[in-house]
Amino acid sequence: MRPLWKGAMTFGLVYIPVKLYTATERKDIKFNMLHAKCNTPIQYRKHCPHCEEEVGMDEIVRGYEYEKGRYVVLSDEELAGTPAEGTRNISLLDFVDLGEIDPVYFDKSYYLAPSEGGQKVYELLRQAMEQTGKVGIARVMIRTKETLACVRVSNRTLVMNTMLYPDEVRKPEMMAELDYQVNIHDNERKMALSLVENLAAPFDPGKYTDERREAISEVIRAKVAGDVAVRPPEAQPAKVVDLMEALKTSIELAKKERTSDKPRRKTARKKEAGAG
Repeated sequence: MRPLWKGAMTFGLVYIPVKLYTATERKDIKFNMLHAKCNTPIQYRKHCPHCEEEVGMDEIVRGYEYEKGRYVVLSDEELAGTPAEGTRNISLLDFVDLGEIDPVYFDKSYYLAPSEGGQKVYELLRQAMEQTGKVGIARVMIRTKETLACVRVSNRTLVMNTMLYPDEVRKPEMMAELDYQVNIHDNERKMALSLVENLAAPFDPGKYTDERREAISEVIRAKVAGDVAVRPPEAQPAKVVDLMEALKTSIELAKKERTSDKPRRKTARKKEAGAG
């Protein structure tokens, strides 16, 4: 694996050089959008509907829509005063019990590995967290977003889960459907408990598979094997224009226009003479 970036993790005055690796990868089947008429991939372009033209990256600025159809534009200079984009530092702020964190706050997962010279301090932190059962709450900048993170121990490795801020998590009270009153009988509760206990098992992630993805993959394999795959038509080569031929044709057209112009000019001069 290649690291996403190399930086440092700090807590107190302790500095640990680390590498950040992406811990997960999506296995979704990605489809290209094709034109049904010719099976050519559809292109998506940056287009300004007001100017009716394509726009280059050097013509695009950042705008925040504060009202419908109204924007404020932020320049690079104005953003320079905010926490630096690309800062590669994981600042551990607190150590808490993992059970206190609702999983709804977790976002993406990363692995942390020690960089050159950081193995001893990395291992010291790992053992301290493992023995105390604590996880670290950190602040980190990944690409253009500053986020909270949970640093924990898993399989002798420090794992970092980025977290959502409290104002990014919706409250369940926002769902009106949860405001209900029901009566549960004891025998119903006992049957539900019995069902849960009968289905209880150690967590084995290997036993779960994406059945829809496997089914789609099988359809794709069958189509490829059956030689029913489609391909877009080859692009037509641009017509090569013979420069000499084009010049000759242009001269002939110009002569014809000039010749057809002469009778009109003579007629115009006769009219002017008669008027005089």
